Amino acid sequence: MTDKASLSPEVIIQRRGHALWITLNRPQALNALNHPMAVTIHRAIIDAIADPAVAHIVIDGAGDRAFCAGGDVALLGREGRQNRALWENFFHDEYRMNQAIARCGKPWVALIDGITMGGGVGLSIHGPYRVATERTLFAMPETGIGLIPDVGGTHALAALPGEIGTWLALTGARLKAADLVYCGIATHHVPSAHLPTLCDLLATSSQPVGELLAGFTESAGDAPLAAYRDAIDYHFGHDRMEDIVASLDAGDDWAQAQAAIIRKMSPLSCKLSLAGLRAARGVDIETALVNEYRMVCEIRNGHDFFEGIRAQLIDKDRNPKWQPAQLEAISDDDVARHFEVPETGDLTFE
Repeated sequence: MTDKASLSPEVIIQRRGHALWITLNRPQALNALNHPMAVTIHRAIIDAIADPAVAHIVIDGAGDRAFCAGGDVALLGREGRQNRALWENFFHDEYRMNQAIARCGKPWVALIDGITMGGGVGLSIHGPYRVATERTLFAMPETGIGLIPDVGGTHALAALPGEIGTWLALTGARLKAADLVYCGIATHHVPSAHLPTLCDLLATSSQPVGELLAGFTESAGDAPLAAYRDAIDYHFGHDRMEDIVASLDAGDDWAQAQAAIIRKMSPLSCKLSLAGLRAARGVDIETALVNEYRMVCEIRNGHDFFEGIRAQLIDKDRNPKWQPAQLEAISDDDVARHFEVPETGDLTFE
């Protein structure tokens, strides 16, 4: 372990006092996580586990716009179909990093100041401390690009109260601090102006992390999500996408608006995401990550991810043509195929 910056300029690994400090350093790309960054972070975690001088690990993002806006899906969209190794290695190593965060055994403090989506959720939600600010914007928007809420997202979302996780996964709904505290995604709310002082103390104070954070926590206000909680639990409690959509269609204006959002998403991604969340109930994170890895390996053989990236990030016409275009055209066998062991083998954690 060194007090100097790490080898990769895109992620800075430092020792600050008794804290290992990880800074995502791609502010121009909203700190999107790429493969080398995931490998660097994973190695830093492994080193920290073995270093008794590291009391806790802090992760933040450079700049004031984003903690981490997601994984580098644009590269996968451009090259992943032709380059199987690129695709599988990215997810394989990212998921191993997610598992290391969950199992590192040292307090993991994620300062989710700014946009926190997709891969950024995987960098934060598996640790015990997630600190939101008034600038935090959280989402798992993968069904809109033909993917699933991965990076351990099925595990984390399935563990949220009621059916909040199902709603978030299927609609890609965006939450701010008050809602994040309400549903337990954020453990603390700290105004962004207080982060520099908090960071100094995380590096130097001998006070336990939980007590230190509690001293900085302020109310995030009333949670708008609370007003929709009963409706979310009622409509999103079904285990078939067709039943969820039918329930929403028969509901009030809010429910019908959720149905309209879902109809814009990849039908296959919606079915896979729901199956992934249901499979993640009550299992450990390793089981959930293995299932996610199986799903993304098979997604590469399909159409919707590459079409979603084209529509959202390449041509930017925001008009993806999903195949199949209807939920009813996707059979249970189609879903089950995505849970089979990939030809190149399962994700492992040795």
